[in-house]
Amino acid sequence: MKASVDDRLAALRGSAKRLDYNARSLAALENNPRCTLRALLDASGSDKAAIATHVGHPPSFGQSSFAITRGNAFEAMVKDNGCAELLRVLRETLELTLPEVGYEDLNDVGGDGRSKQRHERTEEVLLRAARGEGDGTLFDHPMLRLLIGGHKVYLEPDLVALRIDRRFHVVEIKSFPIIDDQADSTQVRAATTQACAYIIALRDLLGRAGIGEEAVSDTIVLVAPKDFTNRPTGAFVDARKQVAALTRQLSRIERIGDLVDLLPEDLTFDLDLEEKRPRRPAEELTDALDQVLVTYRPDCLNHCEMAFYCRSRARAEASLDVLGPAVREQFGGIDTTTMVMGLARGELQPSEDQVEIAAALRHSARLRAELEDLGGAA
Repeated sequence: MKASVDDRLAALRGSAKRLDYNARSLAALENNPRCTLRALLDASGSDKAAIATHVGHPPSFGQSSFAITRGNAFEAMVKDNGCAELLRVLRETLELTLPEVGYEDLNDVGGDGRSKQRHERTEEVLLRAARGEGDGTLFDHPMLRLLIGGHKVYLEPDLVALRIDRRFHVVEIKSFPIIDDQADSTQVRAATTQACAYIIALRDLLGRAGIGEEAVSDTIVLVAPKDFTNRPTGAFVDARKQVAALTRQLSRIERIGDLVDLLPEDLTFDLDLEEKRPRRPAEELTDALDQVLVTYRPDCLNHCEMAFYCRSRARAEASLDVLGPAVREQFGGIDTTTMVMGLARGELQPSEDQVEIAAALRHSARLRAELEDLGGAA
């Protein structure tokens, strides 16, 4: 009898405790939607950082303790005194009219900080506000929830869910600066993609009560320090594309069984833990990982724990993926750097689809040789 999808995912994870999705891991799915290994590791709840470390490719990204402390301090300042600074930003910088403000702190429920209780309270106050029955305007740390792959995933935004013009907006409070009305594009994209998970969860909450998704805006309110000061300013960020992309990825998770069916029956990523120490030989675990398709891109280094493993594998396979999607697109139909060099040197016969690219590569190779000759003569 064939094992169920849940049983196969549990077998992939092995003896380790299941790790649930969070906003960050969901955002990473949107960043690299074609990676089968990432999809399987997340769906099975496997510890990607521990697996990558055990096979000799530990992750090295993440915020420093200084950045985390600064971020927490900035958020606390923005939310102090019933979000007084946030209200100033909304009224002055973004020119939003909020004549009356009802502040709701959802960090706990009467001293009870458990996720289930906080979610129930969040659902209650947001539904009342959506129906025009409550006076809530600002909702501090709402506890949202999504059902992903059959598992309840709680998403706790480090933000405020806000109601403007009878629509809910997600507010992202970040400590990176907005200088001359511009912020670092990589950081803005990361913040926006993470916020998309909250938009989807908020729409799900309201949708279960029969309230349409138009009640939640897909424009995010970004609040960050202005220029080189600690004074907050605000900006609107359009997140429609990222919301659509992440929605597609969530539907892909529901079809994870299609990916599982392609795997060998005995495949597992089990670390065989004993007192939190892996006993499984690293070579054996590497062999298991090598049986799953990966799609490496250079920006994986910014958001995926498996990035160094995947980069090493792409290099060993001479994959063009190591050079990024822009280069990959330039060489449509060519998969490896070995093939590129073979066509450039005239050592390989191009197919009908590769004739133009091969001619361009040979021309570039001739120019490079001529430049090298000139350099040598000088």
